Amino acid sequence: MPDSHGRTTEAELADAVVKILKQRPNRQASYAELADEVPNHIKLTAADLTQSTSRPNEAVWEQRLRNITSHKGAEGNFIFEGILQDIPSGLSLP
Repeated sequence: MPDSHGRTTEAELADAVVKILKQRPNRQASYAELADEVPNHIKLTAADLTQSTSRPNEAVWEQRLRNITSHKGAEGNFIFEGILQDIPSGLSLP
């Protein structure tokens, strides 16, 4: 369910990442691979598809995907909770 700004939440993106990684034999993927795959698992909103103001080469949803790592110190974050692991240039399952 989109947030109050009509965007897919970071938790929804992280949940899609978990589903993607479970299908991979090595249980890991780069952010580029995840960016290719996430739209096959989530119906992105118009707000998700707008250009990020802080990362001009990314859509808002791609920035939020990378925020999974940026926010790893926050309670409720999938890395903080031990559901995902931060790896160089991507994410993996523990």
